[in-house]
Amino acid sequence: MANFLSLSDAGPASLRAILDAAHARKAARDGRPKGAADADAPLAGHVLASIFEKPSTRTRLSFEIAMRQLGGSAITLAAGDLQLGRGETVEDTARVMSGFVDAVMVRARDHGDLVAFARAADVPVINGLTDRSHPCQAVADLMTVEERLGRPVAGTRWAWLGDGNNVAHSLIEAAGLMGFGMRLGVPRGHEPDAGFVAAARARGANVEIVHEPFAAAEGADVVVTDTWVSMGQEGGAAKIEAMRPFQVGPMIMASAAPHALFLHCLPAHRGEEVTDSVLDGPQSAAWLEAENRVHAQKAVLLWALGRL
Repeated sequence: MANFLSLSDAGPASLRAILDAAHARKAARDGRPKGAADADAPLAGHVLASIFEKPSTRTRLSFEIAMRQLGGSAITLAAGDLQLGRGETVEDTARVMSGFVDAVMVRARDHGDLVAFARAADVPVINGLTDRSHPCQAVADLMTVEERLGRPVAGTRWAWLGDGNNVAHSLIEAAGLMGFGMRLGVPRGHEPDAGFVAAARARGANVEIVHEPFAAAEGADVVVTDTWVSMGQEGGAAKIEAMRPFQVGPMIMASAAPHALFLHCLPAHRGEEVTDSVLDGPQSAAWLEAENRVHAQKAVLLWALGRL
């Protein structure tokens, strides 16, 4: 069993196995009702607890449905439902929960809290999003690109437009692990963490930071963006003004490769980081990307519990 706090916790070989499992399990559903268990129900009798410090639609739904399809069950808790809200430490909460459940997914504001929880827990801990990274989203993104393009992501070129945020960090990490290139178009002062960039480059990935949106998107196989101001961030108005040139609209998509896909982890602020015509257009894979969260989570859970 292993924690999944970042994509590097898995590494290239295991990440490839996770993606292969996600594709295979999706194909094997073969029209089953969404609440029906997979034929092998590999996690029958297992329980996942999920803790949410931030609101969630896709992460919550995907983990609950993932456990149901794997034959297990899920308990979902807001941080305020726990004694964390009355001063119990993260570490004590982790020790207690380890005695009740088989794995824990945490959606935390502070990445340090996630790390502290994982160190104290005796069961696998999965990063459902922190201020530093969003590895589960990255798995779904990789799966979606492979599904739509019909080939592995190695050798593809991705463009990121907007804020160098937690989702960007995980995709940079993925570039280093899976062998694809990434050019990030970001306003000055909103660059991603230099440590993620250096680590990906050390693995041989071509990761570039540019400050002009069309230079980022030119010839890309995949164009990705995210909300400009994440939950809980300050300085919203000034940041949005700096981001406006990086909106993904038809001209940006026209500068990418003719077959380019558009990704967005959602929720989208329509008219800010992306136009309606792109989000709802034929190149958009955002809705498939959201659906694939279920299959990605299933594969991550199986890996963390030693079933891959």
